[in-house]
Amino acid sequence: MDPRLSSFQKEAEKVFHFLQTEFGSLQTGRANASLVEHIDVEAYGQKMNMKAVAGISIQDARTIVIQPWDASVLQNIEKAIQQSNIGVNPMNDGVVIRLNLPQMTEERRTQLQKIVQKLAEEARISVRQHRQKVHDELKEEKDETLRKTLLEYLQKEVDKANERIDELKKKKEEELMKI
Repeated sequence: MDPRLSSFQKEAEKVFHFLQTEFGSLQTGRANASLVEHIDVEAYGQKMNMKAVAGISIQDARTIVIQPWDASVLQNIEKAIQQSNIGVNPMNDGVVIRLNLPQMTEERRTQLQKIVQKLAEEARISVRQHRQKVHDELKEEKDETLRKTLLEYLQKEVDKANERIDELKKKKEEELMKI
């Protein structure tokens, strides 16, 4: 495979994984560890991901339980959650932190749907930018039939990437609308 095309595939894969991460961090009214595992916590003199300093479990459909590996970082975890702006107040019982997710309102669902659409569009823009970069490199190819073949293949890869983005967006929107 042409190295220019494989570089496009790698970049498209990065865009897709970033979009998955962003969608995972959106609160949908159902408890999901990805809502908090990316939050940075001040621990041992440095910033660390939540999943590196605590066990994250789902107690029921709307409750996340966070149990730190070391009790000395409990206060820092609570503080990090409050500063993260995820819309949930942590309840610290001295051993674990519980997050009770509120019921989703119709207004919040609509807001989140707009955010999902915006993130998907940003992902598509990123794919287009990577496509343009590779397209410009392929234009310099001397062999005309090879260039034509590579450009067609590039377009197929772009279409595939956009299809994956649309599927992920549709799945997330359906998840948001479930009560």
